[in-house]
Amino acid sequence: MPLERVKKFLSQFPDLEIILFDQSTHTAELAAQALGVLPAQIAKTLVFLADTAPLLVVTCGDKKINTKKLAKNLSCKKVRFADEQTVVDATGFFPGGVSPIGLLTDVPVYLDQSLWDFSIVYAAAGTANSALPIKPDRLCEITKAKIIDVCC
Repeated sequence: MPLERVKKFLSQFPDLEIILFDQSTHTAELAAQALGVLPAQIAKTLVFLADTAPLLVVTCGDKKINTKKLAKNLSCKKVRFADEQTVVDATGFFPGGVSPIGLLTDVPVYLDQSLWDFSIVYAAAGTANSALPIKPDRLCEITKAKIIDVCC
């Protein structure tokens, strides 16, 4: 169902196409290996709780999020990683396959500026064996994301 939800969302964008793999791509390293690209080109999607509200941050696969910087950007007191159940409830995806599109609920999406180091990045498409090649500008446009600088 998660992959179908992403496909349905993408049906309005015929130029975007999901790549499916026989092997797992649930980490940036595995996805990069399967695609023959750098781990940095993998657009990993992480779910955080800002105070108590879920949000998504998409960043390069080789980057780490500075949660203090993220909290400051969001003007909230505390930011922490969401647990697996919160990820599933908020997005409809399991960790390792969280897509920034086709979300189950209306969760704010933030794109780290590091994504613009590449002309194409690869986001998960709802499963741990899928990828969506996409330009960062296009990802920003279709997710209605805000661009932030929150990596270490």
